[in-house]
Amino acid sequence: MAPMGIRLSPLGVAVFCLLGVAVIYHLYAGVISSRLSAFRQKRKVDLRDLLAVSVEAAILGGKEVKRVRESNTLNEKSKGKTKEGANDPLTMGDLMSHRKMFNLLKNTFPDVKVNSEEFDTVVDPTVTWNRDIPADILDKIDGGKDIPPETLTVWIDPLDATQEYTENLSKYVTTMVCVALEGKPVIGVIHQPFTGFTAWAYVGQGSNMQPRSSYSSSPAKVIVSRSHSGKVQGFIHKAFGTNTTIIPAGGSGYKVLSLLKMSVSDANPIDEADVYIHVTFIKKWDICAGTAILNAMGGHLTTLKGENIDFSGSPSNEGGLVASVGLDHKALVKRLPDLDFDKN
Repeated sequence: MAPMGIRLSPLGVAVFCLLGVAVIYHLYAGVISSRLSAFRQKRKVDLRDLLAVSVEAAILGGKEVKRVRESNTLNEKSKGKTKEGANDPLTMGDLMSHRKMFNLLKNTFPDVKVNSEEFDTVVDPTVTWNRDIPADILDKIDGGKDIPPETLTVWIDPLDATQEYTENLSKYVTTMVCVALEGKPVIGVIHQPFTGFTAWAYVGQGSNMQPRSSYSSSPAKVIVSRSHSGKVQGFIHKAFGTNTTIIPAGGSGYKVLSLLKMSVSDANPIDEADVYIHVTFIKKWDICAGTAILNAMGGHLTTLKGENIDFSGSPSNEGGLVASVGLDHKALVKRLPDLDFDKN
């Protein structure tokens, strides 16, 4: 007689497997829980790390901006007209800088939202952070401020003052990174590619910048966009008087630096201003980094009505701006005439 085979019940097999899973879970529940906890912790962002990466991103982008300009391979195109009717140029410098800055930030902090002035689909996994933190940041900024990434918005301007860049007016050109926490700027970086200088600030902790020793509002030196200096002249003279000095300049980053104490040389001069005013449409990646740096020193960058700007959501700021440090900002705002932005 042939031996009888062993027949396994499907139900029995299922029960046996479930018991096995239960035993394994019981044995390794602690390990699984700790791994999940570690994963959740890794998702959080240390703001000192994000500051260091922001500085590195601005510098990397700046190297591309300078390389393209010096090789004279701008390949200039037009993105169309701005809201004010001016040409809105795009160069290879803008694009290559964007690729370095955007990829470095997203490769390091993939869960953080990054808004850039430029758009490009090239993904470069080789652009990575080496985890070095500059000595001046280590000296002034405490680590361990872990923030959920969904509360952060990063704004990058891969090349501020593109029009001036095409005209080889390199002193106005900057690359900028800003980090907003729930819409409020907390980290700002403004890098000058053609001098190598980088300004940075972390609101509430420190900065490598300082205000100048004195400022004046009567008479005042007011820095404005060189593209719209005619439009703003009457506005400023009405607010501050006809003896006000108006300084036309390119680039929002440069204009913020003009309010601060800067080490300058004859080969690399920078204008000194008391107030920065802009009366037309402007994007948030142009002004977020400057807002953070000024706020870190007790200064302000607000709409012309004195309202704080929300650096989340839409990239548009349609309320103009007034920026100052070392002056009574509320008193400045009160001196400004009403402006109809629909007609401006």
